[in-house]
Formats: sequence, structure tokens, C-alpha cells
Amino acid sequence: MEIAIFMFVLWYGGLFFQTFFLHRYAAHQAFTMSKTTEKVFFVLTWIFQGSNYLSAYGYGIMHRMHHAFADTPEDPHSPKYDESIMKMMWKTKTIYSGITSKTIEVDKRFTQDVPEWPAFDKFARSWVSRLAWGASYFFFINHFATAWWQYLLLPVAWLMAPIHGVIINWFAHIYGYVNYKVGDTSKNLLPFDFLMMGESYHNNHHKHGTRPNFGGVRWHEIDPTYIIILLLDKIGVIKLKPQMAVARDQVKKAA
Repeated sequence: MEIAIFMFVLWYGGLFFQTFFLHRYAAHQAFTMSKTTEKVFFVLTWIFQGSNYLSAYGYGIMHRMHHAFADTPEDPHSPKYDESIMKMMWKTKTIYSGITSKTIEVDKRFTQDVPEWPAFDKFARSWVSRLAWGASYFFFINHFATAWWQYLLLPVAWLMAPIHGVIINWFAHIYGYVNYKVGDTSKNLLPFDFLMMGESYHNNHHKHGTRPNFGGVRWHEIDPTYIIILLLDKIGVIKLKPQMAVARDQVKKAA
């Protein structure tokens, strides 16, 4: 039971901060927050992603590039141009690392207002941090394991963020259904996204990139992260941008 809870928290905790902070805030700026709150979310992202920590700066820029170049040779990750999942993951890692370390040149249109905390990123992305988190996962599972197969969960824990990424960046460009005709292969992977907290409504998102609600096109498309966003906006932790707040109020009136 302890290991099941541990994996649940790692999966959904890391996923929430990826979709809320890295994706909808850093990449698309669907809402605003104070600089102090921003730093709090940097730290929370590190805590919940652990050995998988992703930089808001590197992720935000790379994801903007994905939208600009979706399913073209310049796309950082595309099943159309990457021969296998492993090749796509390695290409993604290489581009992400180059962006985050600033060893590759990036068009300024992709860097505007992307949140950055270089000192913290340097620490959180260090091998010391990653190995410490990775070792803590091992000791936890080693302490509570009651069967040999439970140790097979360790690679999942160590590589959870890349696994989250490949589910959307590979499978949601191959399988699923389409609500909108867009200039790429993005699809909605799940009709009810219990697994990826709204991320799997990928076709909806490619049509309306800056909209904080990835679901809502069909009755069954419920985006759990958007519900949390509405709550955080209501209590003042974040602030939806004016056009997003209007969309929220229109949804309320329609209901």
C-alpha cells in the first residue's frame, strides 16, 4: 500500500506541476502570479518532480518551439520525423539541455517573459540533486517492498517526467480522436483524462494554445488541472488573464 501511494503521489504530483507551472504558466502564460509565488512553484516543482526536475525556462522555450514547428523537421519532438520513441526522447533531451544550459541559440520570440531562476535551476538540475532524489526513491521502495517486482517501479520513478512527456508527445500524435483540423497530427488521447490531468486533450490544446482549459469541447472532456486553476484564481494565488477570466465567466453562465 505504501508503495502504491508513493507512486501515485509521484505520478500526479509531478504531473500537476508540469502541466500547471511548466506548461500553462511558463510556456503559455495563461495566468499570472507574483514573483514570490513563482519562486514557491519553482521549489514545489523540484520537490514533486525530484530526480526528474525540469527547468521552467528550458521547458517553456522548447514547448513554444513545438507549437511553432509542430510536425516539421524543426519540431523538438515529433513521431513524424523521429524513427522511434527512444530517438525522440534523446532528441528532446538534447534540445532541452541545450536551451536550459544556453549552449544553443534560440530565437528571441521564444524567450519572451519565460520565467527563469538560474541559481535554483543550477542546483535542482545538478547530479547531486538528481542522485539524492533517486537514492531516496530506492530506499523508500527497499524499505516497504514485499515482492521483487516492486523494484521494477524504480525506473518509472526515476524517469517519470520523460514518461509523461512521451505519452503526449508520441502517443497523442498517433492515437486518439480529433475535434479540430489543425496543421499537425495532434490528437485527444483520452475521452476522459483521468491519467494526464488534461494534458491528453492535445488536439484541443494545439487549436487553442493559450487557453488554460484543455478540455471542455465535448461534455466528457473534463480537465482536472483547470478546476484547480479556477480554485487558485479564486483564492488569489494566481490571476487569470482578462480574456481567460471572461471565458471562465461565460462557461459559468452557460452552465
